[in-house]
Amino acid sequence: MEHSLFFSFFIIFSGAAILATVSLYTHQPIIVAYVALGILAGPSVMGWVNDADQLSEIAHIGIVFLLFLLGLDMQPKSLARVLKKASLVAIASSCVFFAVGYGAALGFGFTQIEAFITGAALMFSSTIIGIKLLPTTVLHHKHIGELMIGLLLLQDMIAIVVLLVIGSASSGGTTQDFVLTALALPCLIVFAFLCVRFVLLPLLVKFDLFHEYLFLMAIGWCLGLAELGAYLGLSKEMGAFVAGITLATHPVAQFMTEKLKPIRDFFLVLFFFTLGAGFKLHVLADIWVYAVVLSALVLVIKPITFKVLLNQQAETNSLSWDIGFRLGQISEFSLLITYLAIAANLVGENAAHTIQATAVITFIISTYIVIFKYPNPIAPSSKLRRD
Repeated sequence: MEHSLFFSFFIIFSGAAILATVSLYTHQPIIVAYVALGILAGPSVMGWVNDADQLSEIAHIGIVFLLFLLGLDMQPKSLARVLKKASLVAIASSCVFFAVGYGAALGFGFTQIEAFITGAALMFSSTIIGIKLLPTTVLHHKHIGELMIGLLLLQDMIAIVVLLVIGSASSGGTTQDFVLTALALPCLIVFAFLCVRFVLLPLLVKFDLFHEYLFLMAIGWCLGLAELGAYLGLSKEMGAFVAGITLATHPVAQFMTEKLKPIRDFFLVLFFFTLGAGFKLHVLADIWVYAVVLSALVLVIKPITFKVLLNQQAETNSLSWDIGFRLGQISEFSLLITYLAIAANLVGENAAHTIQATAVITFIISTYIVIFKYPNPIAPSSKLRRD
């Protein structure tokens, strides 16, 4: 039965309010409540919300706003310093995670192409989980926040390359496509800085007393650069981050950050709901062993790998373990890679749902680990709760 978009929103946000209340009373992470609601209300169980694809596209805006806000809080000089340090860790860890996923998939009996897709899906960690569970003061003012953002951004860049490879495999792309995309990022950055300096900042200074205008300019600039980034073959997330960091040095950045947080949270609720709603329970009987094994590998190997690599960069044991566990899951990009591979007929149903189930399992378990072990905004213990 088809339901209206209004009814879907009613189920999502009213249901989320109820389950969030239960979660807070039982000291469980709210994120888990959103995913559980998606499974319950989605096509696999009650079927109250059956247009998960449309909601997923809407929810993707939340990730775009998240990257825009990260850019607003990141000074360009600090970013350059962190990226230099994080580059070796990001590249080496991605190679390790790819090898683990590729080898495990072959052991499951998947095809070579399916093993490649599985390995690629394991390379990345969740920007949403990593940043949402990091206290604001740590994110903005401490080394661990800068280092995590640097790692996640480098992973995003690697993910763009992987998406290009998969897209080329399905549409016959050429080497020229890769060259153009490689040139697109510096061109986008230069264009954004010029627009900010000669267009946006003069307008913001002239009309800085009109808060509604500043709010609209922030949204327009974020979505405009996000769309331009996608048009140039990068990603909406990368475009949004560039939009944010080009405004970071201006005092208006702090105002924009505060005003856009509620919009970001609105869309992120939709993201976690659609993650649960897109999960098909009837396939679980065929792939649950694969998903459990793959999830265990991710949850164990990722923290250890980040710990070892960060120690080699002269980081302390405590910081290395902290980052390792915060990044100890797979990513939204893993799901995007899987969706693209499905559309290109590169993976079968079992391989695709193994990756999706691994995403759900690692999202949930890594969230539990972080909220009970490290400082975060939603910790059940007042000792660990940091806003």
